[in-house]
Amino acid sequence: MKVDGDTRQGTPVNLQHDLGLDDNNPVANIGLTWRPREHHEFGLNYYNKDADKTQVLDRDFYFEDTHYQTRSTVRASVDVDSYEAYYIWWAAAHDTWSLGPRMGLVWYRIDLGLTAKLDANGAPVSGIGDSAAADLPTPTIGGSWRWDFAPKWRLNADAGYFPLNMSDIDGDVYHARLGVEWFPWQHSGFLLDYTMDRVKVDVQESQLKGTLDFNDEGVRVGYIHRF
Repeated sequence: MKVDGDTRQGTPVNLQHDLGLDDNNPVANIGLTWRPREHHEFGLNYYNKDADKTQVLDRDFYFEDTHYQTRSTVRASVDVDSYEAYYIWWAAAHDTWSLGPRMGLVWYRIDLGLTAKLDANGAPVSGIGDSAAADLPTPTIGGSWRWDFAPKWRLNADAGYFPLNMSDIDGDVYHARLGVEWFPWQHSGFLLDYTMDRVKVDVQESQLKGTLDFNDEGVRVGYIHRF
């Protein structure tokens, strides 16, 4: 992430390596899928993820117009909300497999805050801090595939891409998912999948001017109930 100030450009900062923000925390996810007809499917998903860390910096960087020095102690916090909506038209729907185009939109709300606690000499400081926030609507266009390869088992795959070019945001969005579902009972089962969304954009919003390279990926384990 790079956040520019009013007087100078910011420095690219890795939220994990430079600020110590852990990207491997468990996250609760809730979703709803509706298939009113054989060839049409709609879906909604949501999750929230936050992290904070206080640590000694091992490099200098500029965030907005503030200079954070090596060996100073800084508290960093990040909060991410993700809202997803998608539609799939199952153009080819057969007994054991389906294939069709997929259109999706993931709306990310990202808030990052930095607060200086100690200077490079270990002396307490106050009143030094910055924050940045961005709303990122990230659409994707691609395809989906479902295959019932065995009784009670289903394989799922989705992939998509979109060149994002709006008034305040310019960049690229990628989406991919591969997973398996198992239904030991008629109306309920379990899922295991790997999902990846990557957003690499230049942002010129009122609350954030800079660059964001955001990877939202991981393994999901879940329970499914079918009505």
